[in-house]
Amino acid sequence: MGQEVMLLLGTRKGAFILRGESDRRDWRLDGPHFLGSAVHHLVLDRRDQKTLLAAAKPGHLGHSVFRSEDGGAHWREAQRPPAFARAESAQTGASVDHIFWLAPGHADEAGVWYAGTSPPGLFRSEDGGNAWQEVEGFNSRYLPGIRSHIGDVPGGAILHSICVDPRDPRHLYLAISTGGVFESGDGGDSWRPLNQGVAAEFLPDPEAQLGHDPHRLVQHPRAPDRLYQQNHCGIYRLDRPEERWRRIGAAMPSEVGDVGFPIVLHPRDPETLWVVPMDAAANWPRTSPGGRPAVYRSRDGGASWLRQDTGLPRAQAWWTIKRQAFCADAGEPLGLYFGTSSGEVWASADEGSSWRRLAEHLPEILALEAA
Repeated sequence: MGQEVMLLLGTRKGAFILRGESDRRDWRLDGPHFLGSAVHHLVLDRRDQKTLLAAAKPGHLGHSVFRSEDGGAHWREAQRPPAFARAESAQTGASVDHIFWLAPGHADEAGVWYAGTSPPGLFRSEDGGNAWQEVEGFNSRYLPGIRSHIGDVPGGAILHSICVDPRDPRHLYLAISTGGVFESGDGGDSWRPLNQGVAAEFLPDPEAQLGHDPHRLVQHPRAPDRLYQQNHCGIYRLDRPEERWRRIGAAMPSEVGDVGFPIVLHPRDPETLWVVPMDAAANWPRTSPGGRPAVYRSRDGGASWLRQDTGLPRAQAWWTIKRQAFCADAGEPLGLYFGTSSGEVWASADEGSSWRRLAEHLPEILALEAA
């Protein structure tokens, strides 16, 4: 790889950075930053390879975005964090509880960022994350019409998985928990649902276009017409211009199932992806199935799956992985990393064939990004 690898961790009680050399053997832990704050996302701007943005919420203060240009040594708070317009807040009684998702804009739009919040809202910054404005085409014109279809979930419904088409900065996808997947072709001025074929076992209408519960949506960077999602009701694949998702999780072992939160793509191969199933029994314990965690890999677009658990605990490991806490680097072979609800970081330097623990005893890990 030839350069340092950074793992950017957002946790329930602050942010941490794991730094590794190019061989990915030795790592050192930096932090905590924002100790005591829930850090929902910590992201590097891949356009300049130096700017970090953090979405943080102290336990007793409001949410905000913080920016660093020196690897996290110093941080500057946004002058105008994401916030709903006063008229909107007065009408619905809603205000931003926390910023959940941060996404750099298109490669040709230096300084543009997107943010997703809870309650669901979409925001955009054009100055590197210092000042944020509502994307009115979504928040003011589209969201009111679908708000009654967005259900209640633990911690509140969230807008997440903001995808910017690498071919066209005006082509956007996003997902809302208990809302669905949505698409815009005009930079966010207008939107439409993209949920055909996705099961909705908790809805009275199995063909409903609104009210779905995507856990994570991903778009392949080199084959942007290929989309995958990990949903509350399975794993799906969509090949545009098709409109109907196909449930590729049906090929997962029946005793494990195809419910989980994160999904990771191989950045050079649109046929290769990884998921981490969780126990979705009747009372939804949200733990590793049977206390035996494993990653599952497909190399054929979801037609078949291989269990990868070498090095992971064989029993009594009752953790799970949040939707933002599983990622890949750009190495050869690819490096994979995930953080657990029990504060551990696990890594594979051989595309999931074997795993080792890099860190433990951290707060609950909410997000993990490789840079």
